[in-house]
Amino acid sequence: MTGFSSEWLALREPFDLSARNETIEALFVKQLPENRPVKLLDLASGAGSTVSALKEKVPSPQAWMLVDNDPALLKVAAGRFDDLPMVSLETEQLDLSSSLDLLDFASYDAITTSAFLDLVTEPFLSKLIDRITAARKPFLASLSYDGRAGCSPIDPLDERIRQAMNTHQQTDKGFGAALGPFAWSVASDLFRQRGYEVQVGPSDWQADGKSDSFQKALLTGWLEAASEVGEDHKALETWRERRWREVAAGELSVFVGHQDLVAYPK
Repeated sequence: MTGFSSEWLALREPFDLSARNETIEALFVKQLPENRPVKLLDLASGAGSTVSALKEKVPSPQAWMLVDNDPALLKVAAGRFDDLPMVSLETEQLDLSSSLDLLDFASYDAITTSAFLDLVTEPFLSKLIDRITAARKPFLASLSYDGRAGCSPIDPLDERIRQAMNTHQQTDKGFGAALGPFAWSVASDLFRQRGYEVQVGPSDWQADGKSDSFQKALLTGWLEAASEVGEDHKALETWRERRWREVAAGELSVFVGHQDLVAYPK
């Protein structure tokens, strides 16, 4: 599975935390037991951003199992929450693209993931949802990219870059041709077909002129994606030069559209 650096995950986490949809999270928390420790399985956990987001909202005590294919990120996650006596955490290194069947979904109270569904194929997503619904567990998928993105002030090249980025989002991220911006909608349909209740709500990143490091990392990713799908290098460089001047002056605002999804048995 395609990996992400710990530096990028650290840059984006504050924006993830402020973007997450509180209504969707509250619906998820309502599905959890209140009279005993809660056991949660977090898929593609990275450095533990889901735990960071939910640790104050989920009933305590909490026992988390974090699953990811990157041992370096799991090591970061394992050391982040030692000072929280009501939160216990285990990690497991696992390539979900080939080893999903090794996880015992029935032994957990709920399944979570963040910024993951848009990386997978429809067959993998269907298999994942089959496992979740067979075990009758609630599921929270946060921060799935939905295809919306933009900058202010507007540049004539913005729309071409957005379209190029969306094309790149549907390339192979370690599972095969990814669903990209369609993942959250496909997941909603698949859960409903299996008799689950589903609620979806926006969780958009908003990055203003005070977030220069994040903006430059984000826009660098956009440029790399646009270049890889064939956009003109000279035009991209002109766009980059303008945006870097705006970042330096604190004049740029950037948004990226996401959707949060909760699904649970009727």
